[in-house]
Amino acid sequence: MNIDYLSLRLVELPLRSPFRTHQGVINKRTLIIVEVADQSGRKGYGEVTAFAEPFYTSETTQTAWHIISDCIVPNIDFKEVMHPFDFPEQLTGVQGHPMAKAGVEGALWDLYGKQTEQSLSKMIGGRKKRVKAGAVISLNDSTAEGIKALEEKGYERYKLKVDKGRESEIIEQVKQLSPDLPLMIDANGAYTEKDMAHIETLDDYGLTMIEQPFQAGDFYLHQQLQQHLKTPVCLDESVMSFHDAKQAIQLGSCQVINIKISRVGGLSAAIKIHDYCAQENVPVWCGGMIESGISKAHNLALASLPNFSIPGDLSGSDRYFEKDLVTPGIQMENGEIEVPSLPGIGVEVDESYLERVTKKSKRFCL
Repeated sequence: MNIDYLSLRLVELPLRSPFRTHQGVINKRTLIIVEVADQSGRKGYGEVTAFAEPFYTSETTQTAWHIISDCIVPNIDFKEVMHPFDFPEQLTGVQGHPMAKAGVEGALWDLYGKQTEQSLSKMIGGRKKRVKAGAVISLNDSTAEGIKALEEKGYERYKLKVDKGRESEIIEQVKQLSPDLPLMIDANGAYTEKDMAHIETLDDYGLTMIEQPFQAGDFYLHQQLQQHLKTPVCLDESVMSFHDAKQAIQLGSCQVINIKISRVGGLSAAIKIHDYCAQENVPVWCGGMIESGISKAHNLALASLPNFSIPGDLSGSDRYFEKDLVTPGIQMENGEIEVPSLPGIGVEVDESYLERVTKKSKRFCL
């Protein structure tokens, strides 16, 4: 791929409004943007979507910066990377840190698409020209005004963040506003084994699914719950790799899987999980991380694969940001978003704005 350099940028993007879950409140989004360039000056962009604090997974922007700078860049022979699929094969000496790996791999995919004049969707076998969008309703949004605004935009699926012990109150509040809303809830691992009977009472609400009831890695408890629950269990934080996805399906720990490129270590792993889930007739959807348009463009390509049958956490740029890193921003129309068809991720990075929101940067000559 004739890679000349790799650069990292730590950026801070202000949110339109605070995003609140039971884990905390996010007022600004801190991200790492990975840029790779070849000797002809073409650039590819990836995004590390870890948060500044380790409330979602153990990775943070600080750990990812360290891993890329001190472990990945010095130990990977980028001259041997002829195709993005080659990159994960060189990472056997770096255990864990999937979000750091995914950010670098994403930049390689974008660059490779520009070098070969292919869209990312085409390169990975995507079939859809447009994908259905789903809204994530934070605890700030569960008001009449917030729900109405989302409905008017035409979202096809609604994911409600809930506080343990207040689920019924929050669900009923939303259902009073819009009884027919296709609603799921996301617990982000808030429950324990003692809550099993309580979770089973949520069957009465006709939810499309319950996402990540228990802590990540607890396949046994999820399997026990799914045995007694009519509502499908969806796994998010539990699935950090292809091995996790396979184990969850074979144990019967879930009926649905949320695939996030960053959480599973990159697009290569995400495709492998998608293909296995399709083989096992397990539907999947594409999760989001309150990310910029760079990561959204990668997600749209992934969601164009055929087994992504459930609307994902896909939204327009204006859902979270007044101004995005890409121009024009990702646009949603009538509940759908067009899959970019230009080479690479198919969107243009606003380099002047990227420079303005950069807090620190580092460049590595390769």
